[in-house]
Amino acid sequence: MDIPRLADGLWAVVGPLLPPRRPQPKGGRPFADDRAALCGVLFVLWTGAPWSAVPRGPGTASPATCWRRLRDWQEAGVWGAAHRALLDKLGSADKIAWERACLDSASVPAKRGAPGPAATRPTAAGRASSCTC
Repeated sequence: MDIPRLADGLWAVVGPLLPPRRPQPKGGRPFADDRAALCGVLFVLWTGAPWSAVPRGPGTASPATCWRRLRDWQEAGVWGAAHRALLDKLGSADKIAWERACLDSASVPAKRGAPGPAATRPTAAGRASSCTC
């Protein structure tokens, strides 16, 4: 199974958000291509396959490299920045279907004057328990 190549338009948005590679003054093996690593990460996220199932071959990144890049990019905040950049691009092109949008009350605060949450009944015995066990 081959990994589909990331579309040029998507790479143009996401590529600049990736942190730059550190220089290798002592030499060593060259870093795997970020685009190939991103394709491997997306393959695992889309399919739900284990990291060991990432296809190997010319022009691809190893499963371990894909996993490490995912970890590093998460720590660098790349995913949140990519999400915002893609939403901005879609919004400016008027490609967001707002009629299909929904809000969750856990992430959007209620308006002022809205009733507060209902009282939660206690589930444990109180101090004045009359249990004679």
